[in-house]
Amino acid sequence: MKYLSSFIQTLALLGIIVLAVSCNGNEAGFNSRKIAFNSDWSFHLNDSIIDNDTIAASTKWRTLNVPHDWSIEGKFNEKSPSGYGGGALTGGLGWYKKTFKVALENKEKITSIVFDGVYKNSEVWINGHYLGKRPNGYIGFQYDMSPYLNYGDKNNEIIVKADNSKQPNSRWYSGSGIFRNVWLETTDKLHVGQWGTYITTPKVTADKASVSLETTIQNQNAVSKNAIVTTAIFKEDTKVTSVTQNITIAANADQVLNQDLIVNNPILWSDEKPELYTAVTTISIDDKIADEYKTSFGIRYFKFDLNKGFLLNGKQVKIKGVCMHHDLGPLGSAVNTRAIERQLEILKEMGVNGIRTSHNPPAPELLDLCDKMGFIVMDEAFDMWKKGKTKYDYSLDWDKWHVRDLQDQILRDRNHPSIFMWSIGNEIPEQWSDEGPVIAKELAGIVKKLDTTRLVTAGMNPAVNMKIDEVTLQFEKNDTYFNKLATSGALDIIGYNYAHQTFEHHQKNFPNTPFIATETTSALATRGYYDEDSQSIKKWPVRWDLKFTDGNPDNTVSAYDQVQAPWGSTHEATWKVMKKYDFLAGMYIWTGFDYIGEPTPYEWPSISSYFGIVDLAGFPKDVYYMYQSEWTNKTVLHLLPHWNWKAGQTVDVWAYYNNADEVELLLNGKSVGIRSKKGDDLHVMWRIPFQSGTLKAISRKNGKTVLESEIKTAGNPSQLKLRADRSTIKADGNDLSFITVDILDAKGVLSPKANNEIQFSLKGNGKIVGVCSGDPVSHESYKGLKHTALNGKCLVVVQSGTKKGKIELTAQAGGLKQNTIIITAE
Repeated sequence: MKYLSSFIQTLALLGIIVLAVSCNGNEAGFNSRKIAFNSDWSFHLNDSIIDNDTIAASTKWRTLNVPHDWSIEGKFNEKSPSGYGGGALTGGLGWYKKTFKVALENKEKITSIVFDGVYKNSEVWINGHYLGKRPNGYIGFQYDMSPYLNYGDKNNEIIVKADNSKQPNSRWYSGSGIFRNVWLETTDKLHVGQWGTYITTPKVTADKASVSLETTIQNQNAVSKNAIVTTAIFKEDTKVTSVTQNITIAANADQVLNQDLIVNNPILWSDEKPELYTAVTTISIDDKIADEYKTSFGIRYFKFDLNKGFLLNGKQVKIKGVCMHHDLGPLGSAVNTRAIERQLEILKEMGVNGIRTSHNPPAPELLDLCDKMGFIVMDEAFDMWKKGKTKYDYSLDWDKWHVRDLQDQILRDRNHPSIFMWSIGNEIPEQWSDEGPVIAKELAGIVKKLDTTRLVTAGMNPAVNMKIDEVTLQFEKNDTYFNKLATSGALDIIGYNYAHQTFEHHQKNFPNTPFIATETTSALATRGYYDEDSQSIKKWPVRWDLKFTDGNPDNTVSAYDQVQAPWGSTHEATWKVMKKYDFLAGMYIWTGFDYIGEPTPYEWPSISSYFGIVDLAGFPKDVYYMYQSEWTNKTVLHLLPHWNWKAGQTVDVWAYYNNADEVELLLNGKSVGIRSKKGDDLHVMWRIPFQSGTLKAISRKNGKTVLESEIKTAGNPSQLKLRADRSTIKADGNDLSFITVDILDAKGVLSPKANNEIQFSLKGNGKIVGVCSGDPVSHESYKGLKHTALNGKCLVVVQSGTKKGKIELTAQAGGLKQNTIIITAE
């Protein structure tokens, strides 16, 4: 490769910048052997043919921290090779390098570099020595650097190449670069291997739980070793039980050690109370600790029942899940633990208890948070197998890499108590051919060899030829149209994407196989925008296989639950079916949050999705409150739409409510009627002429007021209001405060149609790392210092520095009273 020949010349010409190994940041899970290796990287993006696929003395570098996504820093471009499906942002080829020292006392140890994910086609060198390549951007990997390292005062330089230049290679926005965390791992030559523990709980009762631990121990010494291996189980800081064994392990050999323990009176993990334990495995030689490896796990038992759906710890639990892509809105695909946590908090508040990692292995931080917060996870591996969906996608790497990638995903993730299913594919083209069952059985076999405790599924199209209606499935005219994967027996649980009309037929067609709705709904909405008639159900685009030319001329979609993709349904339609039948284990809605790319029902200039229940900025759309009224015990009374219309205009007013018998609506103090939900209704409605003033709803139960909610007509925009999700954050250089900017009138009422451009400035030890309004048509940079609000709202994301103190954010817009908020970093 051209790089290697120029590498030595580059070092000689440029000299080496000496950097200390970064020791700040969180541990990787519970594993204290790793330290964060994220700070002070140098980055260069090849942006010309001259320097393509090489670096030289003339290369210009900039210093940054990873995780890093260079694509989100670019400009939206209609001609981007990623297409509007990829968010119309640019890929390219990027280089990262970092100089560091390794202490002399580590010379007899193993030093490895650990990447949680690099998108994509990553290649790594240390001191000019090639370590390897990983095409898959979503899977973690590590390299042993020990044979090539310098120790003591001598410097080391690591180079990472990320090649995302061939596009399209994804059906959604992927991001580019070292977009997940990097770690430096140092171990004794006798140590627990990478992802080296496997914990199962084969028998669980209220009185005790059996815990089985399978540990892979590696001896990279030239001689055999005698050692003592102790595993202790802790609940927080209290030791619960332990077991000790003596082992002898041959030189340069691996050994699998099996240990069995009993936990008395176990505290079980569930979606409502996600209790965790920690297993600490210690390897000792001659009374000295050689290695300590920590594994978080949960004790729980579950079953997918043919008649009762999903049972967790013997209790029937309906999985109320959402599908999530990996991008974090204005932050792009660069992993940030707080940003993921915020998304999960918003979803939990809605009543969500399940996450599908569509359609790829997730960041480890997501799974750690799902463990701690209580989500039922479907961990998904692939969006395609051998047959591709885009020109340069993973199908090109399938033959060489799919076994290794799937093995690594299972090994990495199998101790997470939040994971209950493995999905081996999503809408795979091979599902219709004889090749599909063959591949599926191979993949299921790989999974079962590494994890015997969970079910294997796939997100499939409807399993049988069922003509749903004349529009959406008219391409199924051929009676031979048949999903061979569903009937192959390769899957433990049948997973349908959409076709909620077929759910009730599942037991007839597959009487011996449980069911999960792997992907549902695909309803569409723009936050804060409403069509005049809320009762008509619209399918945009009219046909799944036509260009997206229908819809509104300004690329908006009504936020009433009335617009769906042709393959999907409204939110209410699918949930009505799901809640009706016990045998339906649950569903994963497409999607929890809007995401960058795939802007159905439109093409350019739209660049982000309309599918989310929550928009790209993290602001809930109205249907969020329908789910909250159905999925939680919180008392809900939510009115929509806003109350700024033309005089006399007829407006449909909806109310989502629960814990009440009826809702009365009053306009300027005068009742316009009492409504109650009938049958399977999920909302009530009034159709009334607009009159400026106050719209008030009162919910009642047994004649007594339960809750009141009101919406007022807003005057002209007058002022800005800032609200932080957290006013105190950590001064660790990573933590975030998400600040909502509301545009209000003079009386403090939200201006629901205000789209002012807002400018931001910041004082103190922090920086603005993202701005967003949730507008799918906005082409403003997410990384700027200004942004145009959407329907009265905007978001700005502030990241802490590494020094404690006050961070002062000011927002201003022409003609409006500015506002300032103080964030404390400590």
